Amino acid sequence: MEFEVYNVDSTTQLGINLGKLLQAGDIICLTGDLGAGKTHITKGIALGLGINDNITSPTFTIVNEYEGGRLKLNHFDVYRVSDPDEIYAIGFDDYIFSDAVSIIEWANYIEEILPQDLLHISIKKDLEKGEDYRKIILTPYGDRYNYIKEL
Repeated sequence: MEFEVYNVDSTTQLGINLGKLLQAGDIICLTGDLGAGKTHITKGIALGLGINDNITSPTFTIVNEYEGGRLKLNHFDVYRVSDPDEIYAIGFDDYIFSDAVSIIEWANYIEEILPQDLLHISIKKDLEKGEDYRKIILTPYGDRYNYIKEL
């Protein structure tokens, strides 16, 4: 599925709509350039899950955990991970194979350790169409993500 958005609010709203559909154990993998909107869509997903905390990118801690919504949220940022062993050291499998929703920013950096069933979200900028324009592409891997057709 492809979406075109022209401002941050639309990116966040797409995240909210997705967050309302997410199920326990879902794994969302985000890719895109710096400033593409990965954290904005994550903020929207959190809101859609009913989490009202201030969502920030866990660049230096690798993972932030949020509760208080209908599902727990594990938010990873693996931008600074240089070796998959680093992510295993924090208990990566325990996080992603739980009942929480796991969102992984910069997932392309750890492709070799990701499970086969996941929802990949690619966010692409096109400055010719405007500074805030984004093309957001959702690609499900595995049957569990068929529900995104409801977006």
